[in-house]
Amino acid sequence: MDKTLIVTNDFPPRPGGIQAFLHNMALRLDPDRLVVYASTWKRGAEGVRATAEFDAEQPFTVVRDRTTMLLPTPGVTRRAVRLLREHGCGSVWFGAAAPLGLMAPALRRAGARRIVATTHGHEAGWAQLPASRQALRRIGEGTDALTYLGEYTRSRIAAALTPAAADRMVQLPPGVDEKTFHPASGGDLVRARLGLTDRPVVVCVSRLVPRKGQDTLILAMPAILAREPETVLLIVGGGPYAGRLRKLAAETGVQDAVRFTGPVPWEELPAHYGAGDVFAMPCRTRRGGLDVEGLGIVYLEASATGLPVVAGDSGGAPDAVLDGETGWVVRGGSAEETADRITTLLGDPALRRRMGERGRDWVEEKWRWDLLADRLRTLL
Repeated sequence: MDKTLIVTNDFPPRPGGIQAFLHNMALRLDPDRLVVYASTWKRGAEGVRATAEFDAEQPFTVVRDRTTMLLPTPGVTRRAVRLLREHGCGSVWFGAAAPLGLMAPALRRAGARRIVATTHGHEAGWAQLPASRQALRRIGEGTDALTYLGEYTRSRIAAALTPAAADRMVQLPPGVDEKTFHPASGGDLVRARLGLTDRPVVVCVSRLVPRKGQDTLILAMPAILAREPETVLLIVGGGPYAGRLRKLAAETGVQDAVRFTGPVPWEELPAHYGAGDVFAMPCRTRRGGLDVEGLGIVYLEASATGLPVVAGDSGGAPDAVLDGETGWVVRGGSAEETADRITTLLGDPALRRRMGERGRDWVEEKWRWDLLADRLRTLL
């Protein structure tokens, strides 16, 4: 039987949302009919060891290139072609369409009968610049289907494609494991450990980078504390913006009401969501639209955990919220709007419960991994 070759830079143990998306999908495909060709996470003994240990635990074949970044060079293309032929792969899935999808014609000539490429937030940025726009157009012409996260990314990317390629676009967002993220995920234990048992908690789970809006949350805290004086902002995650955020909390005078957990192991994330009363990440678009939120799976994970969400309006983030039902969308970067929505939720337990329950139902209806994996199997 034909196998599927996944070609990607975005695969664990490299951390990140796209990496988790691809791994979760891969785990739901037939492991005997799957081969993953990926870059190595990072150079050095530690990175090589972590990558080897991860690969050994997988139920499918993983082949690593020695480079930390696959590009559609002649050498990488030749190796992808060789793997396709050696393993008898009839279909190819590019984990991120740009730029690796430029290899599609070579893989087609080598025998691939079905080629699917997944787009994320960065392809929406590619669609805005002349050179990368042309590359994206070529990728669309060389594949059988481009997948998109939501309406925002679809509309931006489709504008760069031929009409035929745009018509072949299919929605394939990341899913949520509703059995892992649920209201009884252990939030009370995290609250107790952090000394937050009796305090209102606003939680944000995300990488610490400017686009995500943790700085907006910190700037919103004075107004939140004026109405809900015991509130704590729990910032979960690591990233290059951590030092600036700590400094901002001190400058704003709210450092005693802001807790930074640093990076948290994946298996502890559901409990950290559950430690909150409200989930908030008021993300914003930066760099003239080149730095944009593709979807925001964290909003859906929070909804699955039973929390109301406050999301920014960057890119496809609103696609992960039923505005007014599972939470609210605010202007990214607006501390005033963010504070108003958060304090409204903190002051109304019945509203929090209603939005949290609606969010949980929505995840079960539309965003479960098994439903989305079925869609991918059909595409392949």
